Amino acid sequence: MTIKRLKYVILCLCITLFGAALIIYPERYAAACLEGFVLWAECVLPSLFPFVVLSLVFIKTGIADRASLPLKRAMNALNLPKNAAVCFLLSVCSGYPAGSRMVAEFYENGALTKEDCKKIAPLCSTSGPLFIIGSVGYKMFGDKLLGVKIFAAHVLAVLIFSLIYCRFCKKTQHVPPKRIKSAGNILYDSFYGAIVSVAVAGGFIAFFYVVAKFLQDFYILLPLEKFFGLFMEESAAKACCLGLAEVTTGCRYLAASPSPVKGALAGFMITFGGISILAQQLAYLIKTGVKPIKFIAFKFIQAALCFALLLAVQ
Repeated sequence: MTIKRLKYVILCLCITLFGAALIIYPERYAAACLEGFVLWAECVLPSLFPFVVLSLVFIKTGIADRASLPLKRAMNALNLPKNAAVCFLLSVCSGYPAGSRMVAEFYENGALTKEDCKKIAPLCSTSGPLFIIGSVGYKMFGDKLLGVKIFAAHVLAVLIFSLIYCRFCKKTQHVPPKRIKSAGNILYDSFYGAIVSVAVAGGFIAFFYVVAKFLQDFYILLPLEKFFGLFMEESAAKACCLGLAEVTTGCRYLAASPSPVKGALAGFMITFGGISILAQQLAYLIKTGVKPIKFIAFKFIQAALCFALLLAVQ
């Protein structure tokens, strides 16, 4: 049996088992799906939607393209396309997966090449301040200052790694990008695009919330929990395992843990993103030529750096 065929068999088996669990225990997993949507509505929707609308308006009106012109020389010095700074700022303000959506939007409009997208994809992969400071820090952990620390370490880790990575990338000749032109009703297009993006994010969160429950119910994550338990509190280990599937769920469980390093662990989970956020980002980035395995490896390095920064200031 070839490796490709083996992967296909394993995937089919996993889907079958998951589908069977949904049929046998509909009351549990239907309730879990609803909990996932409630979590999205309370913690993600308010922090994501307004900024996605603004970001799309900036891009479709050409404001973002013009705003990047003064930074062209600085971006060239860093071996980055001129739109990199604008994409990064939009990503920091909006949060996952808006940064990846912006990169794809620039690419589809001819303002970024595939090589440009590969360089800036890790740079434009950040969570937003409303989610980290408001939802995680204030609502979940009851500590706004901790949220500020996590956000600062998160952005700094992404920025440090991405700039170092770009310095070692092959120098490319940045051709003058096409001027972004928007046809039709800009405001309608921006709201429609934002609604679709935020709704898709909600679907991912609800689905992987159910997946996390399934993995927990059938003790699939138990070996990983035991491994993590060698280095941290049992409750923190469980939260981290859930966070690998859906980071909002993981952070909520982590907030209830007595672990002294739960803030640093939350920073790691948020920066890495978990399967749910990684899948959301890659849904936009794959069309730009970004390689999934490489992107996930980069996110892990960024997460480890964020964890180290938070431990240093704890």
